[in-house]
Amino acid sequence: MTRKIKVLQLQNRYNVNASDLAEQVIQGLPAERYEVTTAFLRGRPGPGEPVSRAARSVYFGFSQGATKGLRLRVLWTLYQHCRAERYDAVIAHRFKPINALMLLNRWLRIPACIGVLHGLGEYDRAYRRWELRRLLTPFWRLVGVSRAVRDDLLGCGAGLTSDTVRQINNAIDIARAEQLQHPRQHARELLGLSADDFIFGTIGRLVPVKGHIHLIEAFARIKDEYPGTTLAIIGEGRSRDELEAAIERHGLQGRVRLLGAKDDALQYVRAFDVFVMPSLSEGLPLALLEGMSGHLPVIGSDIDSLRPILEDCGGRIFPVGQPQALAERLREVLELSSAQRVEEGERAYAYLCRAHAVDDFRRQYRELLDELQARRG
Repeated sequence: MTRKIKVLQLQNRYNVNASDLAEQVIQGLPAERYEVTTAFLRGRPGPGEPVSRAARSVYFGFSQGATKGLRLRVLWTLYQHCRAERYDAVIAHRFKPINALMLLNRWLRIPACIGVLHGLGEYDRAYRRWELRRLLTPFWRLVGVSRAVRDDLLGCGAGLTSDTVRQINNAIDIARAEQLQHPRQHARELLGLSADDFIFGTIGRLVPVKGHIHLIEAFARIKDEYPGTTLAIIGEGRSRDELEAAIERHGLQGRVRLLGAKDDALQYVRAFDVFVMPSLSEGLPLALLEGMSGHLPVIGSDIDSLRPILEDCGGRIFPVGQPQALAERLREVLELSSAQRVEEGERAYAYLCRAHAVDDFRRQYRELLDELQARRG
């Protein structure tokens, strides 16, 4: 019997959920051919929390402080683990795991290595660029999870090329998303929203970087022109007090609804008429893709990680952090006919299926591993 290809997938901290893309990578590697170990430098599941689909999970249990600076204990532990397991391939997510395995692979010489970058600016620091030039070998390929991340890597000044950097778009399981989603009226009932209002909606933690304050400020500019409209925000976080103060300041009580955190929030996405993403910064804009899965028109800020997606799907873009411009985008959608809004939502959905389907995502990682394994031969 042919020996299975042993793959280590390494992440900085425990994070396992149905939409986690590391889990989607695992699902793309058939168990009859691959033996996958998923490992986390920090954290572990609590009682009732999900575990990985991988054949084995390893929780190294390091503190946050241990993963900073020289990280000697982390490096030594990883080295011993990898030497004992004799992996054929590794997939490392985000800068710290990638950097650690690049350092160690000078001695381990694992022949197929993939480093996945989820955000922009990871190699903005001169020292990181210098180190990447020294450590990058033919064993490695870097993956940008979007066009913006890929272009950022190619342009960072570390000598990366289209051969060493690939683009594998972040993705969602569209079929699962649609199965989860409640019909429009039922979703509104579950959230306690009006059956008749026009609802702008968004999903995201209530933290400053998500830009909810700018969305509320924009909505305040149109509330009197369009009295039958509501803004609904699903999420919870430390900015709640600030947002509640803005709601009171603008007299938006009952017009802006802070709905709190919801499990599998995308099940409610069809309660919205339009999905808005006003983020100031995003690495992996899965919430925008989830909005598209509801066949909704989408509006988003012009940050690097959102702009290419919005351009390609026919969405509406506004300058980041500018409520007046965002208010204009809200007005534009309100002035469309119902048929035009449906057409805009279907265009976004078609783009989602074309560019961010999870089956394509899984296949591309599998093919990249196969390519690197073939070079070994």
